[in-house]
Amino acid sequence: MTVKIAFATSDRKAVNQHFGAAEAFAIYEVSETDAKLIEVAEFIETAMDGHEGKLAAKVELLGDCAAVYCNAAGASAIQQLLAGGIQPMRVDEGMCIDGLLSGLQQSMVSEPPVWLTKYLKKQSSKSFADDEEWQE
Repeated sequence: MTVKIAFATSDRKAVNQHFGAAEAFAIYEVSETDAKLIEVAEFIETAMDGHEGKLAAKVELLGDCAAVYCNAAGASAIQQLLAGGIQPMRVDEGMCIDGLLSGLQQSMVSEPPVWLTKYLKKQSSKSFADDEEWQE
């Protein structure tokens, strides 16, 4: 089982960005035993001006991620992320991405968080529905 997880980061080492004003997202593919960086999406500098258009583009970019770790996110961003099936995760500024990945991997082995269990169940049913279409 693998999931994609995004981190709002300017240095690819720590979570140090607000979702709406994030300069970049580091996207990892994570399993119980491995985590690898698969994409870094960078954006032009954006101010936290309440402009909603930039949020939709970021949510769309993260569309196949299970979660996004950031320092903060506004109510509109949270609403859009949840509607897109992406769990917003607020962490303190400067949290090390490697440490967060390790913690997530440990929880995947022992007791996955509720949001991850829901995500995996949804992915599994989506994959089952896709298989059904091929059999018809």
